[in-house]
Parts: sequence; C-alpha cells; structure tokens
Amino acid sequence: MPIFSNIKETELRGTKEVFLSAIRHATSVGDSFPQFEDDLRNSAQEQVDFMLEDDENIPLVIADDEIKVEMRIVVSNVFCSFENEFSLILEPDVANKETEEKIMRSLSDLEWMHNTLSKMDLMKDFVSHWANISRNLLKVIEDKRLDSVMCGLKIKLIEVTSKVLEAVGYGTVVLPAESRVELLKTWLPYIRKMKSLSDKMRKMEEASPYKMSEDLCQCIEGAIVSLVSALPSNDQADILADWISAEQVKYPDLSEAFEIWCYRTKSAQRRLDEALTESALPLSPST
Repeated sequence: MPIFSNIKETELRGTKEVFLSAIRHATSVGDSFPQFEDDLRNSAQEQVDFMLEDDENIPLVIADDEIKVEMRIVVSNVFCSFENEFSLILEPDVANKETEEKIMRSLSDLEWMHNTLSKMDLMKDFVSHWANISRNLLKVIEDKRLDSVMCGLKIKLIEVTSKVLEAVGYGTVVLPAESRVELLKTWLPYIRKMKSLSDKMRKMEEASPYKMSEDLCQCIEGAIVSLVSALPSNDQADILADWISAEQVKYPDLSEAFEIWCYRTKSAQRRLDEALTESALPLSPST
C-alpha cells in the first residue's frame, strides 16, 4: 500500500508540474521564444484543454490550493499585461494594423482563459479582473481618434464582455449588487452604440465582418435581462429609466425586466398598504 501511495503521489506531482508549465506557456507567462511564440502558445493551450478533459489526475490537481494560487497569479499577470498593451493603442507610433492584430490575439487568449477558468471554478477571478479594467479599456477604445478604425477589435471586446455578463447575469459568478450595477452601467452605453453602428453597417454592406452577430446580441440581451432582474429595486429603476430614455431603446430589449420590476413594485406596494391598514385598525378589546 505505501508503494502504491508513493506512485500515485509521484504521478500527481508530475501532473501538477506539467499542467502549470502548460498554463504558463499557454498564457506567455513562462519563458518566451519569439520565433515560435504563437505555435508554442497554441500547443500549450491544446495541452491544457486535453488535460482538463482526459487526465484522470486533473480533478485532484485543480483542487490543489497551490495550483489555485499559481493560477490566480497567472490570471493577474495576463490581465496586467493586456491592459498595458491595450493602452498603447493611442500612441502615435504604435497604432497600426500589427498592433491591432496583436491585441486581437490577446483577446482570443483571454477567451481561452475564460473557458479554462470556468472548468476550474475560478471564473470569479476572470470576471473581477475584467470589471476592474473595463473603464480603462473603454476610455481608450472610445477615443475619437479611433472612431472609424479597429472595428474588429471593438466587436471582439463586446464578445469577451458578453461572457462576463453571462457569468454574472446567470449566477455563475456572484458579485455584490454595487459591482453588478457598475459592470452594467460601464458597458451598456458602449454595447448600445456598437449595436447601432453594427446595424448601420449591416444595411450598407451585408458581408461586413465588423458587426454583432444575432447570436451575440441574443446572448447579451438575455444576460442583461437576467442581471437587471436580480438587482435591488432602486438600481433596477435607475437602469430601466435610462433604458427608456435612450435613443437605442430597441436594444437591448429590457421589456421583460421592466415588467418584472413593475410586478414586484406593485406587489411590494400592495403588501405595504395592507400592513399599514392593519396597523391602523383599533385593537380588539380583551375579553
């Protein structure tokens, strides 16, 4: 039995080392080899995907506290690197097609990381980091100098954001109400604007790749409706009032969330009225 235990422990330790090495190379956190960077990263990502699906030791590996700590460090480094890289877009000597393609690859890597973390019960880390950098990302991408360029990058940002909205909206990741409100108020105006621009591009050029797909629009709309419906009543009222007054009121369609809010508000008011009525009734004389 001790021999068997030692063998299993050795196997587990080996699996942990391989997994961590693959994660580091998959996110370009390990040693870099510029001439083979893309191939190395893609191979490492495939290795991680395979291990998460088929390695019999992986449940024990991803439950290990050391692995969770290492993963959180990797996630933090990746987001920090991405934010710094993204901020360079507005530099006059940097903003070019090559830069856009590099950031698009980074966003694709973040999508891969999202899928990986969801299998490791670490999605909250991804969501929290994305929420923390959201305002800085939008400050850059909404600069007037980028109004008519980097359309593909703008759509890709929304695709990643949709995954965050789904995780929060459907309860996969639980955040405080104020964080959910902040996330929604940060991205909703941009999503509305891009949907309007996407619709205009669709009318002008049917084959344009720079538009929000119907599936993407439906995913975002469903997540936002769910997210809004789960907020405290006052926060719902603020967001719904803004939605009603917005020019792009057709998207996202928050009619369902509005109906739910109205029903709950009326029910709450009715219960309050009943409670006040009961409290105003004279006490029955004691017998």
